[in-house]
Amino acid sequence: MFYKRVLISLCLICFSWLSFSPFAVAAPLSLYLSNQPTLTLTTLKQRIASPIRQSGASVIDLKGFTIDLSPSEDSSSKDFSEQFYQQLQKALTSKKQIAKNQKTSRPLGLDFSGALIKGDFQLARLTPRVPAYGDALIPELETFKQSFQPTAARQSFSSYPSLSANRLSRFLLPPMRVERSDTLVLQGPLLMNQTCFTGRFSADGIYFLNRIEAQGTIFTQQAEWPSTQFAQTALFSASQFQQGSNFRSALFAALTRFNQAQFNGPSDWKGANFYGSARFAQADFQTINFARAHWHTDAGFEQAKFRETATFQKSRFDGALYLTDAVLEGAVNFRQAQFQESISLRAAHILTQLDLGDARFAQKKKQPINVADLDFSSGEARILGSPGYIGKLFSVPTLTGNETVLRNLVRNFRLLEQIGDANQLEFTLERLRLAQVKRHLLGTSLNQTKPQKLVDLGFSLAQATAIVNRVAEKPFVSRADLLGMDEVDLATYLKVRDRITTQSTNFINRCQNLLRWLVLAGLLQLSSYGTNVGLIFSVGVMIVVLFALMFWGVDRYRRLTPTPIVPTREESIAMAVSSLGFLAIAFSLLVQSASQPLATLAVVGLLTLPIPGVLIAKLYQAGRYHDLMDRSYFVENGALRKLQVLITRLPVLPKFPFFRERYTPILSDRRWNWLNYFDLSLNNWFKFGFNDIRLRDRCVPGLVSVLVWYQWSLGVIYITLLLWTLSRTIPGLNLLLYF
Repeated sequence: MFYKRVLISLCLICFSWLSFSPFAVAAPLSLYLSNQPTLTLTTLKQRIASPIRQSGASVIDLKGFTIDLSPSEDSSSKDFSEQFYQQLQKALTSKKQIAKNQKTSRPLGLDFSGALIKGDFQLARLTPRVPAYGDALIPELETFKQSFQPTAARQSFSSYPSLSANRLSRFLLPPMRVERSDTLVLQGPLLMNQTCFTGRFSADGIYFLNRIEAQGTIFTQQAEWPSTQFAQTALFSASQFQQGSNFRSALFAALTRFNQAQFNGPSDWKGANFYGSARFAQADFQTINFARAHWHTDAGFEQAKFRETATFQKSRFDGALYLTDAVLEGAVNFRQAQFQESISLRAAHILTQLDLGDARFAQKKKQPINVADLDFSSGEARILGSPGYIGKLFSVPTLTGNETVLRNLVRNFRLLEQIGDANQLEFTLERLRLAQVKRHLLGTSLNQTKPQKLVDLGFSLAQATAIVNRVAEKPFVSRADLLGMDEVDLATYLKVRDRITTQSTNFINRCQNLLRWLVLAGLLQLSSYGTNVGLIFSVGVMIVVLFALMFWGVDRYRRLTPTPIVPTREESIAMAVSSLGFLAIAFSLLVQSASQPLATLAVVGLLTLPIPGVLIAKLYQAGRYHDLMDRSYFVENGALRKLQVLITRLPVLPKFPFFRERYTPILSDRRWNWLNYFDLSLNNWFKFGFNDIRLRDRCVPGLVSVLVWYQWSLGVIYITLLLWTLSRTIPGLNLLLYF
């Protein structure tokens, strides 16, 4: 009795070791060899003569057999191999296969589930052959060919915009007549669940008009499926391709599943077409080639592992591409791929390189690459893309939990000297921060609110009560904690998440958030947070023109009675035309550069219209009664006439008499006098100009002085913002400052 227990224990230990060791494949092989009956010709004929009904189809039942097709010198073995293929092909080719106790004609299928097939397996040798010409036509086959195969040939002329003259002539010529060849067609289902093939598997160019099931199948040698056509469901979940696999130019018309499949060798899927739902979730790839593959619906690679190189070059994705939680250990290449929908890289792990160079995305998607919770280190991995284009594609739903992701992406593109893309990501990050500050400013704190306020936000009374009770026990740390409550569903959370916060709110806190919101909103609208030189220049030109008009009006339109002091008609026309021209140029540049042109115009209006408008209105309301009414308020330095930087210059005349002698009032009787006001506004705003024009210090209304000092003060802030933007956008200077 004791020895029996010891023997059983040793057997269990050995079985466990085999199950979890790298040589676990040997365990099922040995079990098959020792436990499974060997298929003989007699048994084969019996099974062919008595097909069984399975899931609505008639199949030849060869489950659980050991089928020896390996080459041997033994004549009996050779005879069995030949008879195996001949007998099965004859059975499948018969026009009428009547299942046992059935009177309806049904195509036969094959069931090799749980079998051990030794030697090379050539599926084409037992597949019926449909002649290219003759009466032996299969309606399902013709329908399938008309529905799917002509798609590649039916391409409109618009798909070839860059054809050369030679290629264009060939395109317009009638297609060459191609001789039709015989077709290998398997009308019945092919079932290979838990089957083990010890030799090479070959299924070249076969049309599977019925479902194929190969779940948990083991291909120990090369598996060849090139140009294979799958008209119905193809299930390869949990299959093992221990050597290479070839699905080149294969066509999958319906549901396709390779979930948890293992591709231990190189796998070739070049030119494959997936018309139905295709899922490779939790698949394990070594080297894989999906070049020029076409997904007509969504492509799912959730939690897949790409251990070596993976090529999707020039592939096309008409649906979404899901790489959620995928592990990209090797380089993954999407160069020149086309995406009609979004890419999900949520919680993916990029360890080497992801190449999106020259990839193109549909215009309907503004930010089609979701990188929320992306595990990516800019010091160890790289994300490549088209300069000036790739940075606009990344998106995250919220800043919380994704700030590090965006900063790593910014650093990645700065190291690649793609400054425009890095700045675009920086802009995306700060725009999300603005939304976060706004939520803290206007949102309702879950830890401080009352049930009625929660009901007003969109919660039900039961949900509001549950939230208040939860706060009494344990405060919320993040908004996502709501999803951990049984009472709150996802739909309610999505409806209220932008109006709630977990931070404490009070008057001082809200004032701080308001100040942060104003500063950040101004930086985003005026310069895209220091990332858009064109935008900040257009804003600067627009403000220069507006203040030049104000200075010109205040200086030249003084009074109408008793002696009018007004500009000439020619000067008014010149000022109006030049101002409209500059404003049109600045506005066109602003529309091209700004993400929200109307919001930017609103900020410009707030800076230039309210305070100056009040000052000018009060000036004309009070009237002007002072000496030197016939002279301009502005004087110029006659000692210098050159383009000069005036950053340290103040907008008023120096008090030292020696310097005062250099300044003379600008001449108002010249046709080009209107240029002086643009020069004055340019000096105050951009801090450089052709002439040093300042405000005189005698007989000047205080409101005019305030107006000039107001523009000069804003100009100091603007020139700081301009220099900051230039430092972030000039490549060499950018690397010097940030690394």
